[in-house]
Amino acid sequence: MGIISTIKEDIASIYHRDPAANSNIEILLNYPGMQAIWLHRISNKLWLKNWNLTARCLSTFSRWLTGVEIHPGATIGRRFFIDHGMGVVIGETAEIGDDCTLYHSVTLGGTTWQSGKRHPTLENNVVIGAGAKVLGPITMHEGARVGSNSVVVKDVPAGKTVVGIPGRIVAAASEQSKETSERRSQMAKKYGFDAYAVSPDNPDPVANAIGQMLDHMHLMDSKVQEVCQAVQSMGGEVCTEKLPELNVDEFNEAERAAAEKRKQEIDEFDPHI
Repeated sequence: MGIISTIKEDIASIYHRDPAANSNIEILLNYPGMQAIWLHRISNKLWLKNWNLTARCLSTFSRWLTGVEIHPGATIGRRFFIDHGMGVVIGETAEIGDDCTLYHSVTLGGTTWQSGKRHPTLENNVVIGAGAKVLGPITMHEGARVGSNSVVVKDVPAGKTVVGIPGRIVAAASEQSKETSERRSQMAKKYGFDAYAVSPDNPDPVANAIGQMLDHMHLMDSKVQEVCQAVQSMGGEVCTEKLPELNVDEFNEAERAAAEKRKQEIDEFDPHI
């Protein structure tokens, strides 16, 4: 594919992935992530011809110009998109497939000083959120996703989403039964949690842990109730007093206010972040 055709393909991919793009000239002049990729393609050709010093100097100039650091030895596929760009670092032995997307402050880094393959491999259609670190000679299989500010040090299967430090695979909403979701919501209300904290739509390991705690509490409540009924049927007097109710009104009001504030802050940011 010729240079002009490649540039046109890159510009078309930006229109597809960034609703803020308004014109070709705007993309050419104001998208540092795309400028860094074009300069890398030149430095990579120089690197492959063993013009290493020239290639490194060009990549250093690119970092100064765009804020994106791509080692000239990195392999990058077609329609690669770096949104915003600033702070992105891509190591020497990184391999990136077609149609991948990186947001700002992403690092594709190494974990060893030994030579050889030491940076990640991204297969086609991988998306890595802002601030995430993908480290070591691991593979992000096709269609994998990484949440913002996550740290990934293990392979990610195709189509899976990883969040947290260290990165953990999160279950999609469809993988959680409707019965489990409804039971957790009821238990959340009973113990003073907002239902959204255990929603299956929230891919948060902490929220998932809370959900498991609520499952455990629900099971314990059921077992205690069965024991009380059995003892009472034999003439015993147990469980005659109601458990003290939790006073969570102030807690809930504070949580609602904090949640509303977070929502307002998020709405003010770029929708890609």
